[in-house]
Amino acid sequence: MTNCLFAADLHGSPERYRKLFDAIERDCPAAVFLGGDLLPSGLGGLLGFEGYEDFFDDILAAGFSKVKSRLGSRYPSVFMILGNDDAKAEEERINKFQDDLWVYIHNRCIPWREYSVYGYACVPPTPFMLKDWERYDVSWYLEPLCVAPEDGWFSVPVPKESLKRETILNDLQQLAPGGDLSRAVFLFHTPPYHTGLDRAALDGKKVSHVDLDVHIGSIAVRRFIESKQPLVTLHGHVHESSRITGVWKEQIGRTVAMSAAHDGPGLALVRFDLSDPGSATRELL
Repeated sequence: MTNCLFAADLHGSPERYRKLFDAIERDCPAAVFLGGDLLPSGLGGLLGFEGYEDFFDDILAAGFSKVKSRLGSRYPSVFMILGNDDAKAEEERINKFQDDLWVYIHNRCIPWREYSVYGYACVPPTPFMLKDWERYDVSWYLEPLCVAPEDGWFSVPVPKESLKRETILNDLQQLAPGGDLSRAVFLFHTPPYHTGLDRAALDGKKVSHVDLDVHIGSIAVRRFIESKQPLVTLHGHVHESSRITGVWKEQIGRTVAMSAAHDGPGLALVRFDLSDPGSATRELL
């Protein structure tokens, strides 16, 4: 069986995690994919907001540990990346549970059954100041109102002179330089550009009398999907997109692209089978 669950943008909500853990125990999937923005606000980690430390140990790690103890041999493979609202400094704690509770796969490829699972957390520049997971997309172009990566804040030391040389385009070329990806699953945080998955609530907003682009996904990811045609791509990041467009799943050539981002208080849970990803469903819990 290759039944899978996918969730993203839980943003440290204990209630969303409770619903996720209940669903894992109920469904007993083969794999669970977590698509970033998993922790309380990255600024909470950087500034030491009350309750932040308790979340990792008492909610995230303890929750998965409890699910594992209950399911035993039926415990799924759990694949995880972080997102632009998660502090990169938290990688150290995440790696403490690597291969026990989950597999952290940013910028990695992991063989799983007859498939390959890839992870990539970075997003194009945003207006937000935490830049641990931001890259220029295909060039040094910066959308209006967005803050350049080199002008933001980082939770770990970064040589800022290198930031102008790094792009999502180049990262993806190195992550998957060639070969057949027809049995590959890509766990992204950013959605592909100009799809039903990356539509932001920017209607009517202008800068210097010019309308802002309402699509904020990655051009590099869109081109990658079109050229490489992986089996499945999983996305989050743009919470309101599915509400605005009515679309959470999109076919790009042979690739099925799906988003679990949601701007309501509940959890958006995507269920899919790798043997037939086009039949995926999404439930709001």
